[in-house]
Amino acid sequence: MTTPFDIHAHRASRPVALIESDPHWATEFATLAARLGLAAGPAALRIDHIGSTSVPGLAAKDVIDIQVTVADIDRCEALLQALHGIGFRRGESIVHDESSDPAVTLHALRKRYMREPAGDKRVHLHLRQLGALRQRHALLFRDFLRATPPVRNGYALLKRRAATLFPHDIDGYLWLKAPLIDVIHATAEQWAEATGWTVDGVVPMSDDSADGAV
Repeated sequence: MTTPFDIHAHRASRPVALIESDPHWATEFATLAARLGLAAGPAALRIDHIGSTSVPGLAAKDVIDIQVTVADIDRCEALLQALHGIGFRRGESIVHDESSDPAVTLHALRKRYMREPAGDKRVHLHLRQLGALRQRHALLFRDFLRATPPVRNGYALLKRRAATLFPHDIDGYLWLKAPLIDVIHATAEQWAEATGWTVDGVVPMSDDSADGAV
């Protein structure tokens, strides 16, 4: 039986380069968020640092992931044009997130995606609708890992092993991580219910992990 490992093991794509957590990531996000906020104005309901670089102590690819929350993902063309005006490039081929849950429709996973201005350090810009599944999940995943060092450390170990197995194949790396991410999300939902977490951050966080939203 052919597995994704067999398919990816001998195929090269974008390399996977993990580095140790860098405290400058929070500063880089703050600088980017200020630029984005000026360009977006009130169309950006919130701008958050998400992904692995938003979690202090977590090894990550040196890529800043940013989530811009909008009121209506189907009516954000003016915002996309404004961000394009400051150099951000549209990723036309990415119009929805992914989910392993067959009950989740593509309509529920709609998003818009942009990349950094040409020549700048790599940035992934995700525009998602307020209240959408992945808009909430991105914030919950971040806050749960910040608050739960054993889970964060286990996730970091899995990432390192995935990068060792797929050093030249980002698709294989992501494929290997996907099941654990699903498990972390399920556990994070239990944590959210137990702690009273919401996307507005009910759970107190330490000073060194409170950066992330503007």
